Amino acid sequence: MTSTSPNQPLARSANVSRPSATPPKRTSALVLVLGALTAVAPLAVDMYVPGFPSMGESLHTSSSAIQLTMTAFLVGLVMGQLVIGPMSDGLGRRRLLLGGVIGFVLTSLLCVLAPNAGILTAARFLQGVSAAAGMVLSRAIITDRFHGRDIPRYFAILSQILGIAPVAAPVLGGAVLAVSTWRAIFVVLAAIGVLLVIAVVVKVPESLPPERRHRDGLGGNFRAMGRLVGHRGFMGYVLVLAFTSASLFSYISGSSFVFERLHGVSATGYSMIFAVNAIGMLLAGITFGRLASRVPLNRLLTVSTGVSLLGALAQVVLVATVGETFVGTWITLFVSMSAIGMVFPAVMSLGQTLGRATPGAASALMGGLQFLFGAITAPIVGLFGESSSMPMAIIILITLLLAVLALVTLARPWLRHGEIPAEDHSSHQLAEQTSQAG
Repeated sequence: MTSTSPNQPLARSANVSRPSATPPKRTSALVLVLGALTAVAPLAVDMYVPGFPSMGESLHTSSSAIQLTMTAFLVGLVMGQLVIGPMSDGLGRRRLLLGGVIGFVLTSLLCVLAPNAGILTAARFLQGVSAAAGMVLSRAIITDRFHGRDIPRYFAILSQILGIAPVAAPVLGGAVLAVSTWRAIFVVLAAIGVLLVIAVVVKVPESLPPERRHRDGLGGNFRAMGRLVGHRGFMGYVLVLAFTSASLFSYISGSSFVFERLHGVSATGYSMIFAVNAIGMLLAGITFGRLASRVPLNRLLTVSTGVSLLGALAQVVLVATVGETFVGTWITLFVSMSAIGMVFPAVMSLGQTLGRATPGAASALMGGLQFLFGAITAPIVGLFGESSSMPMAIIILITLLLAVLALVTLARPWLRHGEIPAEDHSSHQLAEQTSQAG
């Protein structure tokens, strides 16, 4: 793997120019729309989960066939990011973003009309590819338009919205099922897509002007991705994100069985536990956004990754020594998952800053591997049975150990790869003081 100066963007750094200032109101609206685009994928993943039993009956198929529709969506989400991200470095962001959101509307309607599980699975794959555009291009647009400490601040907002979506999605899906069938869930997703099409048209201008686009064609864009893969520091951040995402997916897939079947918590009670842990992630993201202007991002990443690992280790030790305890399981999971709420914006900020010369390719690698590792890990929890919380605890611990290993051996935070230079902080503060004086 190659190495560059810690703060130097990778590949074609000469083409990178400092984005111009954006009025605060426009910035807020833009970030809100980008956050909504990021939230579409988790909404599409989790909203229809409450309808799995009725879907099986309606389509006359098995539960495994219905679960395959979720796998197809996740595969599409990974593949879509890996293709759309590099393409956008040469073609620009807005056209691909609009095409993706329109495609999400159409594929959602195709899911509504699906007569059998096979067509539904195919439609879900295409829906995942379409949803990938909003997720991968939102990160690229933030990297295009913002500089200095604005980057971690806005990535923290995206992470917070991304944390709310999985909590809200099953509740919203359950509300729809209370008054209609599972097909209505995809009607709601299509309606959300229509609103996003309007929002993109009105609030999201092109962020990559022609003079900053790569002219080497699609092959050149993918070669740029290859250069990113060869950079040790960048891939360290990518793998930290991928492994922590795997631990999060393990928690999401296994925690309901742990709390409801082992500890006798009701479905409503579990929803409350899940919501509290999600609030912990949100608060960690908010804390990151406030600390990012004063504390080095690599330090925040190191601390948050270490705290998450300690929470996972504590859970394994408690189960092995004391046994299954409701309070101990909840507290240790809360610690691990809350810390991940700081890991995500930190590693995204560092990785996207390091890959600023090709933000689409950088975003594709980060987002693609994030969901790939999560999709691979989530089903593994169920393979080891549901009579103990130990399988989930061990898988979370192993994935977080691998994240720490990637941080120490590849990212090497002491080298300050992707760190925001001090002059960016000072120039931002000067701009704020000038604005206030005006």
